[in-house]
Amino acid sequence: MKVAIAGGGSVGTAIAKDLLANGHDVLLIEKEPEIVERLRPTLDITWVAADACEVSSLDAAGLGHVDVAVAATGDDEDNLVISLLAKQEFAVPRVVARVNHPKNQWLFNESWGVDVSVSTPQLMTALVEEAVSVGSLVRLLQFEGGSAHLVEVTLAEHSPAEGVSLADLPLPRAATVVAVVRADHLVVPRGDTVLSAGDEVLLLVTGDAEQDVQQLLVGP
Repeated sequence: MKVAIAGGGSVGTAIAKDLLANGHDVLLIEKEPEIVERLRPTLDITWVAADACEVSSLDAAGLGHVDVAVAATGDDEDNLVISLLAKQEFAVPRVVARVNHPKNQWLFNESWGVDVSVSTPQLMTALVEEAVSVGSLVRLLQFEGGSAHLVEVTLAEHSPAEGVSLADLPLPRAATVVAVVRADHLVVPRGDTVLSAGDEVLLLVTGDAEQDVQQLLVGP
């Protein structure tokens, strides 16, 4: 897979290192030439010193031939522009954008070419809530501009779903159980999987289905 990353800061380079280690072809675009020259010897990827907010720079870098574009700069405005150009001008199949300030989260959607947005503060909040919340629905990640979410529910005692198999759980069509974690072990969800108190249930749901999922797993 070929991945283009815009932004040569700590986040962009960390992503590049992980992708390179996993065997992917990585292109990193950084507008500061001195940063490129300093980091080039430390990371064996394709480096481009250019402004990723300019169409000509992205074209010269070959953005039209990548499978995924990652807007990972420290500026939300730049990340939105990069995402929009990647999707509209170069038809990149998947665009992932970094959200630096949670107040800007609402902008990172399909209208700006963003397929997946990642907000570090919101993700950390979700992980804290996931660790301490029992009997409540916690959003972990969002997809498709916020129209779909990965959510987690730790079943409390007397949850409506306790003792119910997944086949008998009347989940809405827009919700799917993707994993169950039981006593620190991953359980692949099947129709005959019976839910128990303490189970961590992870689901992929659309916004319209969240309320129904909460009713089924948490209760009124």
